[in-house]
Amino acid sequence: MTDRTVRHFLQIPDFSRDELYQVLDLASRMKRGDYTDKPLAGKTLAMIFTKSSTRTRVSFEVGTYQLGGHALFLSSRDIQLGRGEPIKDTARVLSRYVDGIMIRTFDQQDLVDLATYGSVPIINGLTDLLHPCQIMADLLTVQESFGTDLTGVKVAWVGDGNNMANSWLNAAYRFGFELRLAYPAGYEPDAAILERARGATSIITTHDPREAVEGADVVNTDVWASMGQEEESAKRAADFQGYCITEEMMETASSRSIFLHCLPAHRGEEVTEGVLEGARSRVWDEAENRLHVQKAVMATLMG
Repeated sequence: MTDRTVRHFLQIPDFSRDELYQVLDLASRMKRGDYTDKPLAGKTLAMIFTKSSTRTRVSFEVGTYQLGGHALFLSSRDIQLGRGEPIKDTARVLSRYVDGIMIRTFDQQDLVDLATYGSVPIINGLTDLLHPCQIMADLLTVQESFGTDLTGVKVAWVGDGNNMANSWLNAAYRFGFELRLAYPAGYEPDAAILERARGATSIITTHDPREAVEGADVVNTDVWASMGQEEESAKRAADFQGYCITEEMMETASSRSIFLHCLPAHRGEEVTEGVLEGARSRVWDEAENRLHVQKAVMATLMG
C-alpha cells in the first residue's frame, strides 16, 4: 500500500489555500524566469493517457524536461493496462521505476486506485469528474489580470456541469470567490462537490447564462460535448441553445472582464469567433499557463 507521507494532486482541495497560493506564486516565478532550479534532475514522470490530448501531453513533457527530468508517454494501447492488467498492479510496478505518475483518463476511480496502491506522487491530468491542473492554469491567468488575491473575483461558468465546473467549484471552495454556474436542466455538476462549495462561499446556480455573466469578471465555458460524448452531440447542441458566449453577452459582464476557454474550442457553438479572438480573450495565456502551474505542482510534489 501507499506511503502515507506521499502527497498527491488528485483535486484542488488536496492542497490548503496557502499551499495553492504558493503553487501559483511558484508558477508565476517560473513564467517570469526567476526560478532556474532543476528539482527533477535524474527523476522520471510516467504519463498515462487513456484519453488523447494536445495541451496535457506537451505541457507535462516540456515541463518535466525544463525541470531537469524525463517524461515517459504511456498510451493505454502500449502498456498492459490496455490489455486488462488491474490499475493497482500498474501502480505498484510503476512506483518501482518512476518518481511520479500523471494520468489523463475517464474514471476518477482509476486515479484513486493509483494513489492508493502506488508509492509515488499522483497528478490528475484530467478525469471525467475533475480537471484541477486546468483550473490552476485558469487561476494564474485570473491573477495576471486582477492581482494575486482571488477572493473578490466574480467567476461565471456557462455550459455543462462537467469536470471543469466541478473543479471551479473546488477552487471556489478553497479560495472563497463568488462562482455563478449556468447550465441546462439535466447537466448539473456533481451534487456533493456543489454542496461542499456552497458551505464555504457564494455559489449561484441558474439555467440562464445571461444571469451568470452579468457583472462577472471572468466568463468561462467549454465544448458542449466532451471527449467520449460525441454520440450525444446533436442532443447536446439542442439542449445548449442560448448558451453560446457572444460579444453581446460579454458586454453585460464587468468592464474589466476576461474570457477563458480550456480548448479545444468549437467556434460558433459554445463561443463566437469574435469573443475567442477578441480583446477580452485570455485563452492563449491560459493555455501557456498549463505549463507553468504543472511545473510548480511537479516541483512541489516530486522535487
